[in-house]
Amino acid sequence: QVQLAESGGGLVQAGGSLRLSCAASGRTSNTYRMAWFRQAPGKEREFVATITWSSGRTSYADSVKGRFTISRDNAKNTLYLQMNSLKPEDTAVYYCAATETTMPNYEHWGQGTQVTVSA
Repeated sequence: QVQLAESGGGLVQAGGSLRLSCAASGRTSNTYRMAWFRQAPGKEREFVATITWSSGRTSYADSVKGRFTISRDNAKNTLYLQMNSLKPEDTAVYYCAATETTMPNYEHWGQGTQVTVSA
């Protein structure tokens, strides 16, 4: 089993920056890919960014491309999301997720961290 714990959320003004972290523990040796998702109030959860654990290959949602950067520290088993030029519409609970397969679904999820961007 893999446990994921997000941190780094908070309140920031529009145009500001935050860095989210996701610490992975447990049986992490089989992790193939990790990702960030977010869910705003009254909306469905949406994909933000993903990274392949071994190669570092990344992919982003169009809404965050050029503003957010996903990265990982293999030695620390930690996933990051650097968020710059934040907008009020980025306000959401941010979740990290992990999968051990090449399938699009994710088996392991964190509890989430709140990001609030004020206008």
